[in-house]
Amino acid sequence: MKTLLIVEDDRGLNKGIALTLAQNDLAIQQAYDITSAEQILSSNKIDIIILDIHLPDGSGLDYCEKIRRTSQVPIIFLTANDMEPDIVTGFELGGDDYITKPFSLMILRARVMAVLKRTASRGEDKITLGPLSFDFGKLEFYKNTEQLILSKTELKLLKILVANPGTILTREQLIDRIWTQEAEFVDENALTVAVKRLRAKIEDDPAAPKYIKTVYGLGYMWAERPNP
Repeated sequence: MKTLLIVEDDRGLNKGIALTLAQNDLAIQQAYDITSAEQILSSNKIDIIILDIHLPDGSGLDYCEKIRRTSQVPIIFLTANDMEPDIVTGFELGGDDYITKPFSLMILRARVMAVLKRTASRGEDKITLGPLSFDFGKLEFYKNTEQLILSKTELKLLKILVANPGTILTREQLIDRIWTQEAEFVDENALTVAVKRLRAKIEDDPAAPKYIKTVYGLGYMWAERPNP
């Protein structure tokens, strides 16, 4: 059974959402502010969050940003704001969907189930390659028993590479996908540095890499396929 956390200070709305979504075989956790949400999230396995943007003790946008430092749990924003900048900010901070008030509970239920279906189709983002174990959902990465601490850039680079085993990815493609809107201002040396640092963490011999191969004149390729 999946567990949903509702973070909404309007108790009536919170209860209405809980009653509606509990019918979909979801376990429900309820919070009315960020403080109580943090306590629930730290002690329970949460599969999806419905998060109001305006909460008594802070901004849901700021809280989303904090969650994204350690977790990729799906987040659906609720807000009375339908201003375009708020919507854009929500997605840029890692939100998976955005619903403005007032809304139909049936539509919210459909959105929640759609997000859960999408995340389930990603196979929980777990990949094992010999001594390497990557869990992109929990942001936990190991080489044998040693936990690897990856920067945001290294994380993006790793995820793109392992998602395309055996495929040559050009330097231009990698820069565009890692730095997105800032790509045109990024020096190509930044990618070289990121590859070097990632190799140092995952390769036994970074000078003769097994996983991240250089394709001279083109770019890089992830050479290993996940274990069956």
